Amino acid sequence: MASERPLPVRLPRSVALIVAAALVVACGGGLRRFPARDAMWHDTDDKPFAPAPKEYVSPFAWDGANQLVFRPMSRFFAVDPAGRAVNVNAFDEVPDSSWFQNRIGRTPMTSEEIARGACDDKVLDVDAKDGTWIIDQGKPNGFNPGFRVNIPGIGKFMLKADPKPEPDRATGATTVAARLYHAAGYYAPCDSVVYFRPSILKLNPGLTVTDNSGVSKPFDEPALAKLLESASHRDGLVRMVASKWLPGKPLGPYRYDGTRSDDPNDVIPHEDRRELRGGRVLAAWLNHFDSREQNTMDVFMPASKDKKDGPGYVRHYILDLGDCFGSVWNWDEISRRLGFAYYLDIPYLAEDFVTFGAVERPWERARRDGGLFNYFSARDFDPEYWRGGYPNPAFVRMTEDDAAWMARILARFSDETISAAVATAQYDPASARYLTETLALRRDVILRRYLTRLSPLADVRIHEGELCAVDLARSAHIVADDHRAYGARRYRGADGAADGSLPVVGKPDGRVCVRLPRVGDGAGADDDPARYSVVEIVTASAPGPLRAHVVDLGAERGLLVTGLERPVRPTVSP
Repeated sequence: MASERPLPVRLPRSVALIVAAALVVACGGGLRRFPARDAMWHDTDDKPFAPAPKEYVSPFAWDGANQLVFRPMSRFFAVDPAGRAVNVNAFDEVPDSSWFQNRIGRTPMTSEEIARGACDDKVLDVDAKDGTWIIDQGKPNGFNPGFRVNIPGIGKFMLKADPKPEPDRATGATTVAARLYHAAGYYAPCDSVVYFRPSILKLNPGLTVTDNSGVSKPFDEPALAKLLESASHRDGLVRMVASKWLPGKPLGPYRYDGTRSDDPNDVIPHEDRRELRGGRVLAAWLNHFDSREQNTMDVFMPASKDKKDGPGYVRHYILDLGDCFGSVWNWDEISRRLGFAYYLDIPYLAEDFVTFGAVERPWERARRDGGLFNYFSARDFDPEYWRGGYPNPAFVRMTEDDAAWMARILARFSDETISAAVATAQYDPASARYLTETLALRRDVILRRYLTRLSPLADVRIHEGELCAVDLARSAHIVADDHRAYGARRYRGADGAADGSLPVVGKPDGRVCVRLPRVGDGAGADDDPARYSVVEIVTASAPGPLRAHVVDLGAERGLLVTGLERPVRPTVSP
């Protein structure tokens, strides 16, 4: 097991020459301009409407067959290049919406906040009296067996056990992954590992459960006893994961493409939403290969508790994350391929056919030395080539911009906050240590790939006449800590004419600051081109610069950043 962090990328000795060359020549063309106002940070897709949408039923096998076979066939000759994601604000970020809430990517989170996740104060009390947890429903489908308990005054919880071949892994995985998804900004459930005595349960009579094949069976005392016996145990207690029932009215899963016709707020094609596209990088980090529509849920959030059919709006959750961190199947050939190839990967099959299998694949080198986590490791992990179980319409449209956006979020997860999330799984010490180290290593692989093409500068602020940003590549320690690896130049006016270079200060805490001389005399309208300037900051760690659009609103109102861009190269290339 590797315990050392990868070596940082070293900056070239000629960095000063590269930066200088990028800033010498005058601007060669017009620059995009942003309106003189703050960026939009809230998408009003939570406007109440009525009636509530109808439930969408996603057949268990259909989505896989559609994404693996039928959709690729229907789109084989389609000309539909993935352009820029639609729901991106002027700061190159995703606004808060019914899909996504900016959390660690915009505001630092403590280890305690990470560990709490989406949970509130209403949690299961494992010390409650016998018969307190009332089982009122069996788990209808999925691989992990379970049931629902309904506790007056607390709420409903779905309890799921580990598959017998994998004790502890899945219950802990969904607990950890739900917290990481929540911290990243997604709506995720409150999933928590619980240890309890069987006598705390009380089974309502006459229950049935229907499996994935549509067969219904009684969920009675013998069925419950069999389920509890197959679950993991510790010190005479049963281990399960308790998933708190989502608020609102369930509407079934959401799709990763198209829109929902009965939701007037759903106007952006799902495959063009950045949080769904960029979710591919987060899924790669955790090896959430089962990232398909059946593992999502739409819920209708009524504005009034006594009017379940509206007015209200639809909120979008991701759930059932137990496949993360090294799931194994009955067929070892598939288990070692998870994260490297689709279940049916026609391009790989075609290449193997042409080369007679001469190309060595990373899954052929996979070793099951992750202990509880099987094949999950940082070895041969390449986020650019990561694949889920089958193609995800939003994932396959991910662009460099979308991936860099998610990388900027993952850069905020420190080793300490990762450890705090892992601790909620209540794994044994050796397993917890391995998972924490492996997640840190895989995070660094992602950051070295996606923070070194487009600018890694973020958290842009105006402070006392300076434009400051945080170099996430430096603060995450994936590049050498060189304070001098920066250059800046300003462009002004309607034609974006070059206005000379600006001094840049790289500070020890990872911040980069540029002193901005005032422009104009404060007269004229806010959108007067004389007030407008573009500051381009280049770093040695990435060829693409940060381009900050700034309006001088006069001595009283000061400077306002109106937009940010991260092009693939500076306005003037060396």
